[in-house]
Amino acid sequence: MELAGKVALVTGAGHRVGRALAVALGGRGMRVVVHYRSSGDEARETVRLIEAAGGEATTLRGDLGVAGEPARVVEEAAARFGALDVLVNSAAVMERTPVGEVTEAAWDAMFAVNLRAPFFAAQAAARVMGERGGAIVNLADLAAFETWPAYVPHGISKAGVVQLTRALARVLAPHVRVNAIAPGVVMLPDDWDDESGERLRRTTPLQRHGSPDDVVRALLFLLEADFVTGETILVDGGRHVRR
Repeated sequence: MELAGKVALVTGAGHRVGRALAVALGGRGMRVVVHYRSSGDEARETVRLIEAAGGEATTLRGDLGVAGEPARVVEEAAARFGALDVLVNSAAVMERTPVGEVTEAAWDAMFAVNLRAPFFAAQAAARVMGERGGAIVNLADLAAFETWPAYVPHGISKAGVVQLTRALARVLAPHVRVNAIAPGVVMLPDDWDDESGERLRRTTPLQRHGSPDDVVRALLFLLEADFVTGETILVDGGRHVRR
């Protein structure tokens, strides 16, 4: 896919990896809809960075955990620029949830954002893209392939994203390609200490942390590789091959 002049919606683009993805697409000449839920100031900063890179962008607020909102966000994003060519499902919830402390409400809230929202956003995007076609990229997680005792619901939801990607790739072909990226340690959680970060570095085969730029490169590859669909690329420094 030639990216210049095309329209992209990036969910959760106000900060962290979502911001990096949105800014990179803007730098490729795309018109970018920067979705956010509560980080309005951060989303506007993402727009500023995109415009500084020569792109065009606008913000769009929506709570993807609320039924009906994913479809509305997609439809409004398409209306802003008159089309939609790329959907990046980046918004997610990652909370420490020891198994004995998981509540039904916490489970439902996490799955609503991490798994239900990408499905219904993709469903709406496929309608908007139609036979003109487009590409969807979902953000999964290394937790989809490993067992993290303190993040069991998160890992299950991200494993669902991997299967969602495979299923949609088959159903939406040939007009819409669907792929995913499963990052490892590209940004440490805000509440982690230096010791935890160092432990992860030592136990990563490439002996370093990644960065959002590593995820950006995977995204650009998947958007430009027109013969790739249904794949999940792990961007984790080799952590998934440790065992």
